[in-house]
Amino acid sequence: MSVLMRNRFLNVSDEVADAQSEGLSIVALESTIIAHGMPFPENLETGSDLESIIRSHGAVPATIAVFDGKICVGLSNEQLHRLATEKCMKLSRRDLPFALAQKSNGATTVSATMIGAALAGIRVFATGGIGGVHRGAETSFDISADLTELAQTPVAVVCAGAKSMLDLPKTLEYLETQGVPVIGYQTSEFPAFYTQKSGLVLEMSAQSPDDVAAMLNTMWQLGYPGGAIVANPIDAAHAIPHEEIEMFIGEALSECEGLNIRGKAVTPFLLKRVAELTSGRSLTANKALVRSNARLAAQVAVALTSAE
Repeated sequence: MSVLMRNRFLNVSDEVADAQSEGLSIVALESTIIAHGMPFPENLETGSDLESIIRSHGAVPATIAVFDGKICVGLSNEQLHRLATEKCMKLSRRDLPFALAQKSNGATTVSATMIGAALAGIRVFATGGIGGVHRGAETSFDISADLTELAQTPVAVVCAGAKSMLDLPKTLEYLETQGVPVIGYQTSEFPAFYTQKSGLVLEMSAQSPDDVAAMLNTMWQLGYPGGAIVANPIDAAHAIPHEEIEMFIGEALSECEGLNIRGKAVTPFLLKRVAELTSGRSLTANKALVRSNARLAAQVAVALTSAE
């Protein structure tokens, strides 16, 4: 750990460093949901709430972002506010070296957050939904770096599946090819972000945080280099029916295509447009599912610590 902590591009907060030295459980959080996933002030409120939820379940939160040429693991209130109100880069694996060399500020996506978490020795990460294979990828080749990151970086990602606007069958096929375990939490069906059901059956499931921790420990003790997905369905009370959300996603995708929006701008556009089309219901669902994921991630992190 001490070697990792001396990485010249890593800045670990006092709270996270103290937690590491005391052997406490830590959960990483991404920052793109604050900078690019929600409007202000919901973004700041959600970021702060996630940290509070993790603390209330016995773990220490470590929101990750890039400031002034450093990967910051654990943010101050001022840094959270800056992410919520100032323009900054959206950083995936590809973008990190450039942002660090240029001393730019940026919010980390799933892949970049996993890199920061692994550098700091954090094994559990909570997010909303992972990126994946985009619809039409057979011609666009648009596949999120999140999927390859999961195959090479030893961090478990607790999420509500992949974002609903993606091609979920192809996403699962790609994860299988990369050898990434997808563990359904109290479900045998891959959740689809805003909705609990996708019709896609999972071969692995776990009924408790201890079960998840046992699977993760076994994987890493075998020497597997990558991580895993812990797929936690959105609570039924906040879910949007599959047919309804598909209608709105289809409309948003058509608009996205008409505006020729490409690359990393696609997901923020779709999230914003679907929120408008659903009169804010999708934003409410997004906030609910990421809170649920934070709770479960804290429980899994505590179980992992207890098992060590």
